[in-house]
Amino acid sequence: MSKSKLEYIWLDGYLPTANLRSKTKIINDFGGKLKDCPMWAFDGSSTLQAEGGSSDCLLKPVAIYPDPVRKDAFLVMNEVLNADGSPHISNGRATIDDDDNDFWFGFEQEYFIWDPETNLPIGFPKDQTPQGKFYCSVGGKNTFGREIMDEHLDICLEAGINVEGTNAEVAAGQWEFQTFAKGAKQAGDEMWVARYLLERTAEQYGLAIEYHPKPLGPTDWNGSGMHANFSNTTLRTCGSEKTYNKICEAFRPVVKEHIAVYGAYNDQRLTGDHETQSINEFSYGVSDRGASIRIPIMTVENGWKGWLEDRRPASNGDPYKIAGRIIKTVKSAKV
Repeated sequence: MSKSKLEYIWLDGYLPTANLRSKTKIINDFGGKLKDCPMWAFDGSSTLQAEGGSSDCLLKPVAIYPDPVRKDAFLVMNEVLNADGSPHISNGRATIDDDDNDFWFGFEQEYFIWDPETNLPIGFPKDQTPQGKFYCSVGGKNTFGREIMDEHLDICLEAGINVEGTNAEVAAGQWEFQTFAKGAKQAGDEMWVARYLLERTAEQYGLAIEYHPKPLGPTDWNGSGMHANFSNTTLRTCGSEKTYNKICEAFRPVVKEHIAVYGAYNDQRLTGDHETQSINEFSYGVSDRGASIRIPIMTVENGWKGWLEDRRPASNGDPYKIAGRIIKTVKSAKV
């Protein structure tokens, strides 16, 4: 009889930012497929998802990946359900209206590798060296944490997560990786499992991952975002600048609704500086990294067939909720 370790991963009910939670289930003679993963339960009173008098919440497996680090192990991403089987209020995945996977998403996840002892990013300069030398840097003077980034990248690729690239970012100890998936739910699944693997990798080095969009406060250091690149059949095939403008304009009257799910403390990042648009404004433009939504030059050069980039989501945003809100707005456009 073989035994497999299934790491059930879910999001808790903490506000304003949910945390990853996980626990291990041992399965005998596991078949290795999603359909072979049983429902499970947990104590929701310990995760702010239920009261103590009725604390059971359900875990519904929605995606599975091999775990490259642990022997005979798998990573299982879950939705959280109430005891009656209905989606829990914290379940952003259940709000996504993309059953035909028409929407494709590419997320650009920025983060800081954080030293809990100094409460600063690793490699943070004591002399307040200006940022700039750290972006896509090479060499020990300006590059900090490459071993963690490389290890995380290898693990993600071995797990089957579609990471499309990585790079050192503008601030010291800041990095980015990009994921892409055809289907909003899969895009969210892969980003959350990639975040889980990043956190677990950093643990091995006695370090933490900081997703706060402006962890260094109101300084002249970049914050962290999670730009959302998105398309549907219309954006990929329309060949019309007018259609693109109509879709972008659909975002203008619902700025507050988007900001509400784009991540906590985003007002500290979206100031109009450091390649951001003010949180209180809305704009879009070709190749404009200071806009709310950037129209990539490749989209224009391809005859207005491509995608859009919403630059407002924060690094700590929930990709499920972000994707769900973007889909709702795009579908509302009169095109």
